[in-house]
Amino acid sequence: MTLELLLAIGLGVLTGSGVWLLLRARTFDVILGLTLLSYAVNVFIFLTGRVRVGSAPIIDGKLAPTLASYADPLPQALVLTAIVISFAMTALILVIALRASAETGSDHVDGTEPSAPRGGRVR
Repeated sequence: MTLELLLAIGLGVLTGSGVWLLLRARTFDVILGLTLLSYAVNVFIFLTGRVRVGSAPIIDGKLAPTLASYADPLPQALVLTAIVISFAMTALILVIALRASAETGSDHVDGTEPSAPRGGRVR
């Protein structure tokens, strides 16, 4: 199994898990899904710089004269920016969810618990 295939599978699992958790009806699941989805986006941005094992991260001029043997610094800078933005977004959504939970008394996304079915209880 190649490194690219392993990274693609990991990215797919992160994205699928994040989307599945985003579609849940509880605020904690939504926050966790949004966090996993932001991790998946960060990994995707990082992988756009091409996977190179053993390449120099800094160009010093003493190594190979071609730029093909160096790591691309742009995706690394974009990922650092995306990490800060996703942390701020997660903190904001967490504060909003805590406030909504305190006001409604429920952690359901709509603010109300779904009604119980006729013959049973709420799951």
